[in-house]
Amino acid sequence: MLPLVSLQAQQTRQITGKVTDAALGDPLIGVSVAVKRSTLGAVTDINGKYTIKVPTAATTVLQFRYLGFTTQEVVIGNKTTIDVALRSDNKALSEVVVIGYGEVQRRDLTGSVGSVNMEELQKAPVGSAIEALAGRIAGVQVSSESGKPGSGVNIVVRGANSLTQDNSPLYVIDGFPTEDANAGVLNPAEIESIEVLKDASATAIYGARGANGVILITTKKGKEGPPVINYQGYVGVQQIINTIDVMGPYEFVKLQAERDPVGIQLNYFRDGKTLEDYRNAEGTDWQDRLFQSSPMQDHSLSIRGGTKNTKYSLSGNIFDQKGIIINSGFNRKQGRFTLDQTFNDKLKVGTNVLYSGTKTFGSNPATPDQNFSAMNYLMYSVWGYRPVTATGVELDDLLLDPEIDNPLNDYRINPILSARNELRETFTNRLVANGFLEYALAKDLKIKISGGVNNTSTRQDVFNNSLTRYGYFGSTDKVNGSVTYTDNNTWLNENIITYNKKINKNHTINVVGGLTFQENTFKRYGLRATQLPNEILGLAGLSQGIQQPVTALNTEWSLMSYLSRINYNYKSKYLLTASFRADGSSKFRKGSQWGYFPSAAFAWRVINEDFMKNQTIFSDAKFRLGYGVTGNNRVSEYATYAEINFDNTGPNSNGYYPFNNNLVQGIYLSSIANPQLKWESTAQTNIGFDVGFLKQRITFTADYYKKVTSDLLLNALLPYSSGYSSAFKNIGKTSNQGLELSVLSQNIDNKNFGWSTSINIAFNRNKVLELTQNQESLIRTVPWDQNFREIPAYITKIGQPLGQMYGYIWEGVYNYEDFDLLPSGAYQLKDNVTTNGNTRASIKPGDIKYRDLNADGTVNDLDRTVIGRGYPIHQGGINNNLRYKNFDLNLFFQWSYGNDILNANRLLFEGGTRAGLNQYASFSNRWTPDNTNTTMFRVNGQGPNAYSSRIVEDGSYIRLKTIALGYNIPPTMLKRLKVKSAKVYASAQNLLTFTNYTGFDPEVAVYYSPLTPGFDYSSYPRPKTIVFGFNVSL
Repeated sequence: MLPLVSLQAQQTRQITGKVTDAALGDPLIGVSVAVKRSTLGAVTDINGKYTIKVPTAATTVLQFRYLGFTTQEVVIGNKTTIDVALRSDNKALSEVVVIGYGEVQRRDLTGSVGSVNMEELQKAPVGSAIEALAGRIAGVQVSSESGKPGSGVNIVVRGANSLTQDNSPLYVIDGFPTEDANAGVLNPAEIESIEVLKDASATAIYGARGANGVILITTKKGKEGPPVINYQGYVGVQQIINTIDVMGPYEFVKLQAERDPVGIQLNYFRDGKTLEDYRNAEGTDWQDRLFQSSPMQDHSLSIRGGTKNTKYSLSGNIFDQKGIIINSGFNRKQGRFTLDQTFNDKLKVGTNVLYSGTKTFGSNPATPDQNFSAMNYLMYSVWGYRPVTATGVELDDLLLDPEIDNPLNDYRINPILSARNELRETFTNRLVANGFLEYALAKDLKIKISGGVNNTSTRQDVFNNSLTRYGYFGSTDKVNGSVTYTDNNTWLNENIITYNKKINKNHTINVVGGLTFQENTFKRYGLRATQLPNEILGLAGLSQGIQQPVTALNTEWSLMSYLSRINYNYKSKYLLTASFRADGSSKFRKGSQWGYFPSAAFAWRVINEDFMKNQTIFSDAKFRLGYGVTGNNRVSEYATYAEINFDNTGPNSNGYYPFNNNLVQGIYLSSIANPQLKWESTAQTNIGFDVGFLKQRITFTADYYKKVTSDLLLNALLPYSSGYSSAFKNIGKTSNQGLELSVLSQNIDNKNFGWSTSINIAFNRNKVLELTQNQESLIRTVPWDQNFREIPAYITKIGQPLGQMYGYIWEGVYNYEDFDLLPSGAYQLKDNVTTNGNTRASIKPGDIKYRDLNADGTVNDLDRTVIGRGYPIHQGGINNNLRYKNFDLNLFFQWSYGNDILNANRLLFEGGTRAGLNQYASFSNRWTPDNTNTTMFRVNGQGPNAYSSRIVEDGSYIRLKTIALGYNIPPTMLKRLKVKSAKVYASAQNLLTFTNYTGFDPEVAVYYSPLTPGFDYSSYPRPKTIVFGFNVSL
């Protein structure tokens, strides 16, 4: 062996040379020079020179790598000197970006378009690519309705425009526009690219539905070449991030003793027991019984390939996610087929078919019953159920606590039994089929005719047997159930003509014109019955119960549009875009049906000016300016007409009328007609800069925007004297203005090690400019509990931001110095001390205290003020990608700063009044005669029902959203197996969160609306996830 090694060491020769910049001729320092497929390497010096020893074989290949330049390979042959000139690699600038009805190179963009790195996005172990967008694009706010598997996602682009209507963006999936956010629940492995059109110059081509931004999703298709079979899959586990500390046996019994000193002797202190007997008692942890470690798995298989004329793609996906709450979860089965056929130089056709079947099951803890009682939420029972009983009886298998004070009025049902027995299943089947025909009418002129259908049908099954909170013997409906069907059908036809012409090598003109039609029908119907006599039959026994009315719906709408756009490019230096779209909607009456939406944008690529040629700092510099008007028609199909309702709430309601000495069900007008209702319009100005440094090693993008939305489609409340509850009107005006910054840095890039960082941050300020005549503010309540349904929780004032929290300013508790001690030994509040809303005589030391803002001596409605903000000051994300040889590591952090959360859970579990209801552990520090140095009020000292700054918490957070470690198996190991590539990895989601919020999760969106952000009560907690995966291509 030694002679062999020595011989190999001698069979080398020395190569020298110099590496320079092909454009400028300057030497390049630190270029990696390596022998391909070996460990031999060198680095260029300050003069760009290098020396390397290489094998003598003439076929040896030298590889030259340098950040920001195209990698070059040279066969050494018989050379001893090899000089190389590397060319700048502006892949990011040459990257093709999908825009509305076309695509352009990124360098030629005139509008504000955010893109996602799909390779990074797919490292997040989530079922929906839309959910994984959070924190990855500046100005795009993503929040989940809850942590329940399969739950919906709220997306807001550049702030909320509308006050009472939907602010979610338009989704365009392979050219098919839809307003259904659930349509974005695509398998992430099937997505080629996601682009977010943010400013009006980019979105105006979608006219009536572009005001809230547009998300363009392009799925993967076949490519020319031999068939490639690809498998991607992972398995993992989910766990709750944190639980809420509640009182244990000792603190719980101590609380009951303070609440009822007499009753405690009959219950917990009988048979000679004392409080000390409970100090070390083993209590029941109901959260531990409710939450579980749940499995999660995802498997995708695809085959793609084709010839020059025929390209195909066939794929399938199975996704299964069990929830961290028992008896909950989501699964999806999805299949897709695409085929593109080119017949000749003129004719091309294609088709894209997607089928998806999903099942969502389990209760949502934040969903109330029709009575809006806080006691009927799942977490109410979980947190409030007693950790210990007086007699030692085990509560695990009992539906009702035998020592409860009044089981008919106290809904502390055993949460574990109820959750296991509640049937909540939603089955969704979606079929999307698109096709197109493209024909070249002339050399530079082509027409594309496309059509498609989107059918979504659902079945929702609900069954409450006698072991559930809604079906036990004390409930109104007893055993009950329902089956609800919906059917949503949309068809689309688009006819687009494109003219693309290059003149004298300096001028490029692209003109697009089109006519589109879209129509939608929606149906809902079902069956519901109560007091079922044979619960063993389940839903099959609905016909035996008392039949209940089910609200049926049958709606339809249609949209007709004309669109046009022109792009002008002079030497890729001066860029101009102008578009115009006209939309006619059936949602509005004659005379108001048509809306017109123009836009224009200009970009100046400063980098291509003569005065920039000799500088070496900037590799790209572009200025962008855009303005446009977009629309919103997000109202119900018949919003312009008066609404007639059937009242199903019972004979005591206003919908019943006397007839023949009996009350019979009738109909009533619930809203007034408005034939003048028209489009909501948003005018937006955008100023942007794109700058690249050091051969695109560092890129920086900045955008400033201002949006003004007029003629708001406002569901306005009417005075009771009108006889109507509400009506849609075009009233009011809002504005959003903000700044978006994005930085991408290629920190290190050589043969064995690479490191890149991307950062984005977005600031948005919204405010209301106008409301209806003589109206200064909008008050909003949150219907989470009947005792708070009429109490204001949020306020929106003219000149101030949307979604501000509204209530009293909390000032701790009353203490002894606030009272006079009467001869009887009783305490009476001093005359110069403000009351908290209760009578002066009823207030005691330790009661909650609020600020008297108008100094009238009592706290009442006039003392409510802004106590918190629901929207963040800024939010963003930081992404780091590191590579070492065959290993790669991704770290993605997401943050939000400056937003508050209204934690309504604390109203019931930090001082709730109901006997026997357990409390948060924080209430152990309540005021007592022996503990007066505290701000937590005494037992029964919570005062009147009210929101206050006491329960408003800082919702800011920074979260390690995704961390993924992967290993790419070397090609030498795979070659014998005829495997193209393979990778193993581990990935985690929501692993670490840094926040001051005391609830489950700062990313909470219970009862979300533009006017009520940041509300939390009985939410489904978001899990942390760890998965192990394997990707392979054959």
